[in-house]
Amino acid sequence: MRPTPPKSRPKIVRELLLVIVLYGLYRLGRLAANGHVSEGFANATRVWSWERAAHLPGEASVQGLILHSRAVEKAANLYYSNVHFPAMIVFLVWMFWRHPGHYVWVRRVLTALTGAGLALHLAFPLAPPRMVPAFGLVDTGRLVGPSPYGDVDTQGLANQFAAMPSLHVGWALVIAVGLITVGRGRRRWLWLAHPAATLFVVVSTANHYWLDGIVAVTLLAVALFLIRAPAPGSLGPEPGRTSRPDGTPAPGLPRP
Repeated sequence: MRPTPPKSRPKIVRELLLVIVLYGLYRLGRLAANGHVSEGFANATRVWSWERAAHLPGEASVQGLILHSRAVEKAANLYYSNVHFPAMIVFLVWMFWRHPGHYVWVRRVLTALTGAGLALHLAFPLAPPRMVPAFGLVDTGRLVGPSPYGDVDTQGLANQFAAMPSLHVGWALVIAVGLITVGRGRRRWLWLAHPAATLFVVVSTANHYWLDGIVAVTLLAVALFLIRAPAPGSLGPEPGRTSRPDGTPAPGLPRP
């Protein structure tokens, strides 16, 4: 029997068009979620009460860890503003080139997570804690910069009432899960530092509540349950590899 050829890389033009369409839908969803100011503030009070009832740690205690230094505040703001999209773009390009079979899986998971997140943004508009003075948190972005937000904006892509869930946390965890899945060795688990750092940043800068991150993780868990990763060896050798992800020689390739 002839060995099964490795799964071919998706057509790049089709993938680019698909990404453009998905980004367009993402933008439309964000715009559609704008304008619910009173509802967003009412839901903020509800989320704050739910967190206190669940005895979650106060967001102010986390923010206090960065308020001692303007440099640390600015670093957190830079991470929040500048890592989210670029990290995902680099990750998808790398997966597309090096692990095309897993790239398709990641793209499907990311689409499901983002779609569910946008649906929740529409159903549950939520003002972030930095916008509610009663919570006692500081808007570090406006205090020391940089910030992707200005005044309350009901027209732009950066919808300030789309706090639930935190797609910053969700996307960061998608990156970590993808890299852990295709990686080797124990050090691949260090990729979890990215979503952990992201969660710390979004809470300490008062852009999100704990519950925003928890909901994002839950939605991703559901997506990963419904959209399973390719089984080891089922995709054949990937570009640049002479073995399967589990380390065994790929079909049709000489054993070492």
